[in-house]
Amino acid sequence: MTPACGIASHGVLTRRSLLSLAGAVALAVAGSHLARAKTAAPSRGINIAGWFDKEDGVAPAATVLEKLRHSGFETVRLPIDGDVTLAGAPALQAIRQGIETLLAAGFAVLADLHPAGPLHTALRTDPVAGGERVAQAWMALRPVIADLPADRVYPELLNEPPMAPANWLPLRDRLAAILRAACPKHTIVWGPAPDQGIWQLPDTPPLDDARQIAAVHFYAPTAFTHQCQTWGASPLARIRDLPFPATRDMPAIRKSIVALRSAGNTEAAQLLEAQLATDWTEAVIRAQFRQAAEWSAATHCPVMLNEFGVLDFCVDAASRQAWTRAVRRAAEAHGIGWAWWELDQGFGLIKDRTRTEGFDEAMLAALFEDGP
Repeated sequence: MTPACGIASHGVLTRRSLLSLAGAVALAVAGSHLARAKTAAPSRGINIAGWFDKEDGVAPAATVLEKLRHSGFETVRLPIDGDVTLAGAPALQAIRQGIETLLAAGFAVLADLHPAGPLHTALRTDPVAGGERVAQAWMALRPVIADLPADRVYPELLNEPPMAPANWLPLRDRLAAILRAACPKHTIVWGPAPDQGIWQLPDTPPLDDARQIAAVHFYAPTAFTHQCQTWGASPLARIRDLPFPATRDMPAIRKSIVALRSAGNTEAAQLLEAQLATDWTEAVIRAQFRQAAEWSAATHCPVMLNEFGVLDFCVDAASRQAWTRAVRRAAEAHGIGWAWWELDQGFGLIKDRTRTEGFDEAMLAALFEDGP
């Protein structure tokens, strides 16, 4: 996730994804290929941001990692800012030690090149120059990955590539070649541009590579998952108290739309109405994952959901749990691995990564138990 730059666009594109389901051309489903995809991607994961995606990152306590592992998590997605990898040998050694710590704790690791601030801006404003910096970052990072276990460490080329697909696809292929030169047996993870949205996958061809995973993100509907957002200028900041599941004619929804318009928040009201053009239900969520599974079967490329989450600012706890369980079950039903965003920030399951107190046990149940 790249909150400061990408959240406002998620709302519009998510609506587009929901509306496009009826008109999308379905890919042929090959049962044997789909079965293979079900077991190929890592799963039961959690993103630990705030460690190597900024200069002053903080490692989680060993006891927290132990608690995560015992709770059922098997995978950690580790966001790494490309500029951090270019800071020299000490930074690379710290990244190496962090990955080894996670491996020793029993996790598989997705080493996610996750551009922050300046690098993200460079990629968005000048894909050629920004792409060159990402290539340099992987040149620096690939020796760290090369002799780590190929069956447990997964290099991810670029989080939410902030550029047009026409710019991203050749850069994706170039980055994959850079990695392959030093990491012939590792599985390469990549996502579609520009948002890594699940709805963008059907229009994206796979890599020409036998060891790959396509990774997608899911935050639909953003009016629910990002209500009370505190960054940027998005109208999502003015939306609150929305339930899941929901339909446009529910009294609570009608009340929210009227309140937004009465307060002069027309843009927020329009966003909410647009996203409620399709009901917010588990069935709608499953339809999007079915489409991703069909793409996986047709291309023989496994798919992983390596970000999904709900901000814990003003959402009803039961609704947050219901959405989480619905998305996780949809992924699992279609052979798609998953990783929750995130450990201990706005979307988190715990308040402090240095202490085991305060884990949200109800959210853990939503991630690992069937429930209602």
